[in-house]
Amino acid sequence: MIVHTSIGGNRLRLELTNPFGSTAVTVGAAHIALRDKDSAIIPASDRAITVNGGKSFKMIAGETVFTDPVDLEFAPLSDLAVSLFFPEATGPLASHGLGLHTTYFAGPGDFTAQASIAEPIATSMAYYWISSVDVLAPADAATIVTLGDSITDGAKSTPDTDRMWPARLAARLQANKATAHIAVDNQGISGNRLLMDGSGVAALARLDHDVLLQSGAKWVMILEGINDIGNQTRVNTGLKSEDLIGALRQIVERAHTHGLKVIGCTLTPYKGAGYYSEEGEVMREAENDFIRHSGVFDAVVDFDAAVRDPNDPKSFRQDMQSGDQLHPSDAGYQVMADAIDLSIFTKK
Repeated sequence: MIVHTSIGGNRLRLELTNPFGSTAVTVGAAHIALRDKDSAIIPASDRAITVNGGKSFKMIAGETVFTDPVDLEFAPLSDLAVSLFFPEATGPLASHGLGLHTTYFAGPGDFTAQASIAEPIATSMAYYWISSVDVLAPADAATIVTLGDSITDGAKSTPDTDRMWPARLAARLQANKATAHIAVDNQGISGNRLLMDGSGVAALARLDHDVLLQSGAKWVMILEGINDIGNQTRVNTGLKSEDLIGALRQIVERAHTHGLKVIGCTLTPYKGAGYYSEEGEVMREAENDFIRHSGVFDAVVDFDAAVRDPNDPKSFRQDMQSGDQLHPSDAGYQVMADAIDLSIFTKK
């Protein structure tokens, strides 16, 4: 599995998780290395991963495992290759379906120490069991957590190119000396909603693990609600704008309790998308008005203004949408990242 970093460092650990499994999963061996190209690694960088000193370990159902620290020097915006060997059946795979980096499968047997998987038996665009990569960083380093749905996850962006807006934000931060110590942790889940489970646990329910417990978290950027609105069009759940606004207020309150600053991000246009409705548009505009003008948030990023058609504000600019009138294109994701004022992250 190929993992793209934001800040660099010389020591790291993995967070592995088996959140929805019913039984423990045994990992027979694990390795991490700098990626060269495709599935190939830089052999001299290959490191074995252990947990509590053992190369074999279990991921208990519903639990998180931190690996032992690994000494490995890597630059910012690097690609790391993580290899896991499972000596026995795992049951359902714990996965993040839209990883947008090619994952290579080999077997049977332990391939974790191999320099490449030249002839994979399968590939996918998902991550499996990896929750995060923690980097040992200087005391002034901090993390921006981006909490969202498919538009944060990077849906419709070009695979294997890191074009989603959080990755583009990470590149901007690295290019600016005043913000090069700031990491980006993408916690987008395609299909995610603020108030209801479905594609992943609802944002309100996953806030603790996916935001508040993330290493070094100092800011959370929240871009959620369009799937609540769109699904209301398909199935009348009784959702009201007040429900979405109330959920956002709760996220702000809980994040503030833990010392995080909250950046509200306006919902991008979706006229022409499969679940668009005029009723839903009223709700989107109400949520955006709350984000812009309530004063609840520590800062606001107006993604809506950045990508909407000035002649039809309910719609994406056509050169910034991917074809489904809902998700940005690579160009749209870049414009979203460029719309973020980096001084937000340098204010005391």
